[in-house]
Amino acid sequence: MAIAERRKLWLTDREQEIIHLIWNGLKSREVGTQLKISRKTVEAHRANIMKKLRVSNTAQLLKECIMQGFIRPRAER
Repeated sequence: MAIAERRKLWLTDREQEIIHLIWNGLKSREVGTQLKISRKTVEAHRANIMKKLRVSNTAQLLKECIMQGFIRPRAER
């Protein structure tokens, strides 16, 4: 199993869903609306993700998610 695949197992399906929505530019309230959960629940998931990945802000979160293979940026056209 590749390192990125093993690390993906650290994050729950819900955490991975939230990462993808953040990557697509949604705010916590918008993520909550889309997933039918509260903003506070989104923020709790986000805090857990950040703790697991050892990052302290959104830019670091997204960078680490790209590096770990959780998200893939689209190639520029």
